Amino acid sequence: MHDTILTNARLVLPGEVAAGSLSIADGTIRSVDPGTTSLAAAENLEGDYLIPGLVELHTDHLECHFSPRPGVAWNPIAAVQSHDAQIAASGITTVLDALRVGSDNDKSDAASHMHTLADAITAAGRAGRLRAEHFLHLRCEIASPNVVPEAEPFLDHPALKLVSVMDHTPGQRQFVSLDKFREYYKGKVGMSDAELDAFIAERHALHERHAAPNRASLYQQCRNSEIVLASHDDATEAHVVEAIEAGVVLSEFPTTVEAAGAAHRAGLAVLMGAPNIVRGGSHSGNVSAIDLAEQGLLDVLSSDYIPFSLLHAAFVLPRRVDSITLPEAIRLVTANPARSVGLDDRGEIAEGLSADLVRVRFEDDVPVVRAVWRKGKRVA
Repeated sequence: MHDTILTNARLVLPGEVAAGSLSIADGTIRSVDPGTTSLAAAENLEGDYLIPGLVELHTDHLECHFSPRPGVAWNPIAAVQSHDAQIAASGITTVLDALRVGSDNDKSDAASHMHTLADAITAAGRAGRLRAEHFLHLRCEIASPNVVPEAEPFLDHPALKLVSVMDHTPGQRQFVSLDKFREYYKGKVGMSDAELDAFIAERHALHERHAAPNRASLYQQCRNSEIVLASHDDATEAHVVEAIEAGVVLSEFPTTVEAAGAAHRAGLAVLMGAPNIVRGGSHSGNVSAIDLAEQGLLDVLSSDYIPFSLLHAAFVLPRRVDSITLPEAIRLVTANPARSVGLDDRGEIAEGLSADLVRVRFEDDVPVVRAVWRKGKRVA
C-alpha cells in the first residue's frame, strides 16, 4: 500500500508548531517532515492545524443518547453510534465512556441500563460500527447502598480503563455551598423547598451509613485488579491525602486551589472540565480551571457533558492564559490524558505512534474540525 501523505499543515508537535508534512503507513505515523513540501500525491491541508486525536477520559454524554427523554430508552446500538458520531466529529479519537453505578435516584433499572450500554459499546466496536476507539470509565457513587455489588461485575471488563470514586452528598466536595446545590437540583428536577430539604436529609443519612465502607471496598478491589483510580471533587488537602493513600493517580474536578495544588505537588494528574474553560468558570461555583492553568496546576481537560468543548477549550486557552502555548494546551487533551490511563501509543505527532489525527481550522473564536483520522483511516 502507498503511504498517505498530508502536506502544507501546521503540525502541532510536542514542543512547537511547525509547517510541514506527515506520512502514514499501516495505521501509524511513518515520518514527520517539518518544512515546505510539494508532492502531487499528497493531501494538501491548506495551512490548517494538524493535531493528535483528542483523548477523552470522562464524558457522561452517552446516557443523553440512550435516554433522550424521561422514560425513553433508545436502541442501545443506535445510541452508541449517535454518541460516537458526535465524539468523532469533535476530534475525539479515543474516549472513555462513563457508566455510573450506585443509584442516586429512584430508578431501579439504572444498573441494568449500564450493562446494556457496556454490551452495546463492545458489540458496536467488534462490528466495525464506530469511528473512535471506546473504553469504559466506571463512576462509583459511594454513598449509595448498592454501589459495590453494582460495580463488581464491571471490574474485570477488558475495556475498563478507569474507576472514579465520587460522593455528591450536599454540603461537601462539589456542592460545599448548599445554596448552589439547591439552585442546581431545583433546575434539574423541579423539587419544592420541602422536597429538597427531605432529599438533603436522606443524602446525609446515606453518606453516614455507606460512604466510608464503600470507599474502602472499592479502592481495595481496584488495587487488586490494577485498575487506574481517580478521586472526584477533592476540596481539601485531607481529601487528597486520602486519595494518595488509596493509590489514586488522577484527581478529577478538584473544587479548590488548595486541593488542586496538593494533588499536583503529589504527582496526581489534575483534571478539570473543558466547559469550565469555555464558559470562564464553574457552573457549581467552584474554582475556575483558568485560575488553575495560570498557576500551573492543570494537567488534563475533559469534555464532561459537551464533547466539542474539549477542542474548543484547547484552542482558546492560550488566548486566555499568556503563559500557555498551543502545544502545551493540546497536551492537556491528548498526551496527558493518554498517559494517565496507560495509553502510551497515542497522543502526540511522532514517528511510530498511532496515526490518530485531526485537521483543524482556527480563525475566530471557535475551531472547525475539517477531517479526522483514526489509525490512519479517515473517519470524519
